[in-house]
Amino acid sequence: MKIAALLVAFISITLGAVAQRPAKQQQMKQALLIVDIQNDYFPGGRHPLKGAPEAAQQAKKVLAHFRKHDLPVIHVQGLSTNEGATFFLPNTDGVKINEAVLPLPGEKVITKHYPNSFRETDLLAYLKANKIQQLTILGMMTHVCIDATVKAAKDNGFDCTVVADACATLDVEVLGEKVPADAVQHSLLAAMAFYYATISTTAQVIAD
Repeated sequence: MKIAALLVAFISITLGAVAQRPAKQQQMKQALLIVDIQNDYFPGGRHPLKGAPEAAQQAKKVLAHFRKHDLPVIHVQGLSTNEGATFFLPNTDGVKINEAVLPLPGEKVITKHYPNSFRETDLLAYLKANKIQQLTILGMMTHVCIDATVKAAKDNGFDCTVVADACATLDVEVLGEKVPADAVQHSLLAAMAFYYATISTTAQVIAD
């Protein structure tokens, strides 16, 4: 009877450990990708966006959530080196990552020179080396760097979630007509939702 009881206890402990293992593995496959939340996009910067401070505060909440759960965080910082660039210029305050989402020691920081965060960076190699399969993506600008990065991530086999209220953009003009930032934001998110990403909110992300 004692042997049987010990066997039952051993099996229960083993099954419990096995049951917990997939959840941990699944958790470790997630990462947060913060794209271009930099000072030039804020009031007083060289290229201010509509709602940038509000989006940054939402991003700050998502960042705190990932840190709390000890999940990987990757910061992407745009740096303009092309002739004629007007923002994200080297050695300026505007190129710095905004204080709302400043990296901590040990968090990965990637410098990019193109809208696509994967282009000519080590982002893909880093994600593969860390066996990351799911990306939560937020940042600026929705219609340029977020759009380009999400599509590249999907094309490279990653499952993407875009945090809508932690992204920001600005008014644009097409065919002589002004398109308000809200319309740009909703149109781009709707297009991404069709195939490239799940569109979520800060509240939904931090509730998981």
